[in-house]
Parts: sequence; C-alpha cells; structure tokens
Amino acid sequence: MGDRMRWRYGDTNPVVAGTSAEETIEIGDLVYLDQGAAHAAAALPVGETLDATRAEFARRFLGVAMQRSAAGENVPIRVAATGVFEFDCEPESFELGDLIGPAPAAGGNGLRNQQVAKAAAPAAAIGRVARREPTLSARVLVSVFSTVMTGGVPGTTAAAE
Repeated sequence: MGDRMRWRYGDTNPVVAGTSAEETIEIGDLVYLDQGAAHAAAALPVGETLDATRAEFARRFLGVAMQRSAAGENVPIRVAATGVFEFDCEPESFELGDLIGPAPAAGGNGLRNQQVAKAAAPAAAIGRVARREPTLSARVLVSVFSTVMTGGVPGTTAAAE
C-alpha cells in the first residue's frame, strides 16, 4: 500500500518497538507485538477462521506504525498506541462508537495492513469510529487503543482482560 501518514488528531502516546529484518513495516500499518518485535497485520499467522484471526490480532495489537522499517533493516520504530487515524475501508456507513478491527485480506482469513472493517465481535476490536458517516464511505476515522499498551478498546472483552 505504501507509506501513508494516517494520524489525524489526538495524543498518540508513542512507544518504540523493535522490528524484524525479514519484514517491511510501512508508515500507517496496523502492527502487533510478537516476541518483542512489531509486525504488520498481514504477517499474523492465519487462524482457523477470520474471526479467530481478527481476535488474535486485537489481543496483540500494539498500534499504528509512525515510522517505516524496510526489509533487511532491524531498527526500532515509533508506534502510536492511541490517537485518531483515517483508514481505508470497503464502502459502508458508520455510527459513532462502532467497533473497528483490521480488514480481511482478499480471499482468505489473513489481514490487511492499512485497511479496517467493522468488528463482528468486541474481542476483535482495535478501535471505535470517531466520526459518523451516515452514507457509504470508503474512509473512516478510528480512535485506536493499543491492547498491549492501554488494555484495549474500552468496553470490550480485550479491555476487560
């Protein structure tokens, strides 16, 4: 998808995370934490179902990449643990507070790095809609909450654990 600064407003509460030399992380990627390193959403192993994959990602959700890490580099990057970000999505209408998770990859149970969709279950949420879109929209403002750093989206299973 390419580097795209998706931050729009709000405190980002940035953290610095290690990366893997085998993987590329781009600005704007949704990232999760595994064994002390940040990984882009698409790198998460596919679960038995899409819902299981999305819930596992939400459980490990670190935030939104604010710096890039090219393949072959093993450098720490800054990751926003909170804030409001604008993400691409399939055209849909959104209400304030709708739960949002990473979008499914085409043709499988995998995830997209920089696209979101409504979360079918609270355990799969990484944020909530921050601006109502009463008509079909291919972009949505999302207030994200890192599960690793903040305990997850308030009012969801991830935040209660």
